Amino acid sequence: MPDSDHVLRIPSCYIPGYALACANNQLLADQYVRHTMIGDPPADQVVADIAKRASNMRDSHTVIAGVLKNHLDPPKDTPESLVQLIRDASVVPEWFDDRLLQKSAKAFFRNVDVVLGGFAVAAIVEGFSTLISKTFHIRSRIFSNGVRRLKQNILQLTEQFMPGGVYPGGDAWRLSLRVRLVHAQARQLIKGSGEWSIPEYGRPISSAHLALASSTFSGRLMQYVEKLGGDFDEEEREGYVHVWRLTAWIMGVPEEILFTDYESSLNILQTGFLCEPPPDFESIIMANSIINSAPLFIGCSEPKIRRKKALEYYQISRELIGDNMADKLKFPRRRGPKLVPIQRAKRKTEKLFGKMWPSWGRRHSIQAFHQLMDVLDLGKLEHSYQLPDHVIDERGQNW
Repeated sequence: MPDSDHVLRIPSCYIPGYALACANNQLLADQYVRHTMIGDPPADQVVADIAKRASNMRDSHTVIAGVLKNHLDPPKDTPESLVQLIRDASVVPEWFDDRLLQKSAKAFFRNVDVVLGGFAVAAIVEGFSTLISKTFHIRSRIFSNGVRRLKQNILQLTEQFMPGGVYPGGDAWRLSLRVRLVHAQARQLIKGSGEWSIPEYGRPISSAHLALASSTFSGRLMQYVEKLGGDFDEEEREGYVHVWRLTAWIMGVPEEILFTDYESSLNILQTGFLCEPPPDFESIIMANSIINSAPLFIGCSEPKIRRKKALEYYQISRELIGDNMADKLKFPRRRGPKLVPIQRAKRKTEKLFGKMWPSWGRRHSIQAFHQLMDVLDLGKLEHSYQLPDHVIDERGQNW
């Protein structure tokens, strides 16, 4: 339990920020720091049971795939904790509105290049400015597997808006449950690594961090999309955040700290960032790794072109997240004209051309979709439910 006799236990690194957050919203600040001490008990029990059942974690794919591929009638030897977790996740919450999903799906694919651009160079970067970067750094994620990790994140984001994706049995639903179990396994690996102090940092990959990440990838990303020239209207924006609310719920974010709409996602984001300690060297390493992996994500492997593209991404990221955060992350200083206004003008010009010449607009949309599918090709790993089996990512099997 996160506290005893109603006494709030605050990990030591959160104490200075918690005091600042209380001045803004004490109730939300209390919820945030309370959940830094909570992982995901149902998923944590699942990985513990799988470890007992399987001869090693290399067998985890068989166990998890068996129930996810037939969640209505799981294999009889499936651990009961896994059956229960899948059963609970198979009941769509009453608050979920399919109409908002349909509205946001159209807007998502209309703006897919802008959404994914803001996601890759700003939202993920901002997420790594928090203590969650320490868990990734301990596990050495991103360094050698950065492109695959980016693809996995963006694949999950995209599948949410595919037909049936977020509903039980859909690909986004399965990917979200896979992510949830990977987080649980990572918590166990980090816990046994000797490199994590719960009294100082709270639980690794805590429910507070999952709530903060979900808020970053939903409400905050919508702010970035608007700056880059995206054309979500108010209802479409709310729908996008609404879909992420369901995804966050599937991934195990407790209702007490789960946002309800666009405004509440930004409130959680503001409170979380106030509570979080300032970015340290691990945040710097992880954020810079993301920016330098991004050119490879779109196929720029030639060193000179890759460096030029990375500098462009650094500048766009700086303009989106702000100079204060960019300086803390040791990003290069801006050179030349601002790029975000140029990107926004380019986007609006393309939209105008699409209205004037509908056939051009259709070809442009189809081309963008095919490019997205090529970028997201993960090969045989796309449908893997393998869990990591080593605390150092590069020393374990591919998953």
